Amino acid sequence: MREEIAGRAFEGLERLCESPDANRIVSAPAYPGIERIHAQFHGDAFDLHRHDTYALGVTMRGVQTFRYRGERRYSLPGRVIILHPDEVHDGGAATDDGLIYRMLYLEPSMLTQCLEAARIGLPFVDEPVIEDERLAGLLLGALSELDRELDELFVDDFISRMASGLASHARLPQKPLGLIAWGQVKTARDYLEAHAMRGVRSEELERVTGLDRFALSRHFRAAFATSPHRFLLMRRLQRAKAMIGDGEPIAEVAAATGFADQSHLTRHFKKAFGMAPGAWGGMVGAARLSARHP
Repeated sequence: MREEIAGRAFEGLERLCESPDANRIVSAPAYPGIERIHAQFHGDAFDLHRHDTYALGVTMRGVQTFRYRGERRYSLPGRVIILHPDEVHDGGAATDDGLIYRMLYLEPSMLTQCLEAARIGLPFVDEPVIEDERLAGLLLGALSELDRELDELFVDDFISRMASGLASHARLPQKPLGLIAWGQVKTARDYLEAHAMRGVRSEELERVTGLDRFALSRHFRAAFATSPHRFLLMRRLQRAKAMIGDGEPIAEVAAATGFADQSHLTRHFKKAFGMAPGAWGGMVGAARLSARHP
């Protein structure tokens, strides 16, 4: 399996991998609810932070290390990494040889909808590094060709198989899922997406969903594993990250994405992504330059 991983590490984006000494992040074409990246680092890459998504990945080369749920963890090539939404973690290379990995960030709602018919909640895998060749192969199917867009039929099958794969590693019984007001929470989610660059008040969500703010919060968290407030904040930060990756000045990005100023954006950016906006922009820019000048 390790030899196969070593080979598949270079499928697509080959020129990027010819210079393993540089710290770089490459993002794949976007798909609703799914973000995919290729990353290579030396040393500590990310400070402590947390996502509102599942982070599912495969270590491709080197030794990957991170703090998670009070322990230092390590992953070798071919191992699968499973980090749950809102769990604090950092990340980096454990040895001087550096690190290459690929990661898929998955919105919890995509799994929840898949599991709804079975009336069970999101699976919690308490061991974040596992050996599972089938699950690794499933992830690499989505992560091997990052220069291509994902196909809808592929995603449907991927989500179904991923839900089963995660459930098989969940040591704790999955809690029964209460009836989620799917129509209302989807309406709230769409409204937050559409108005992400400004403040949204609780009264607005009550008006558009017909739920009181406390019921909406419960249903929203059950569906998306986060609160409406944090969901809105993360949409702003995702937009800011994309703009910074395109080379736009950070001060202008802060103004365009609803933050008070550059320091306000920087503070929240580091909490969400584990590095400052300037560092993110530098690594994405290095990858873009490498692609233009092999």
